[in-house]
Amino acid sequence: MDAETIRKLIESGLPGARADVQGDDGVHFEATVVSDAFRGKLPLARHRMVYATLGELMGGAIHALQLKTVTPDEAGTAR
Repeated sequence: MDAETIRKLIESGLPGARADVQGDDGVHFEATVVSDAFRGKLPLARHRMVYATLGELMGGAIHALQLKTVTPDEAGTAR
């Protein structure tokens, strides 16, 4: 697994989202995901939304994924 593949999966699963994914060992990754879809949702719900885009890869090909999930306003960016 690689960071670019994970980025594409997240962005295709959350239309309009922007994801920045890092990870050099192929199993442990960090991602910052910016999406309007997170507006009004608690952190756990946001994380579940991202995990849903990755399906069975979580716990398998992706051993660990550290997430930061923010709305564009929280990220300090305009959409």
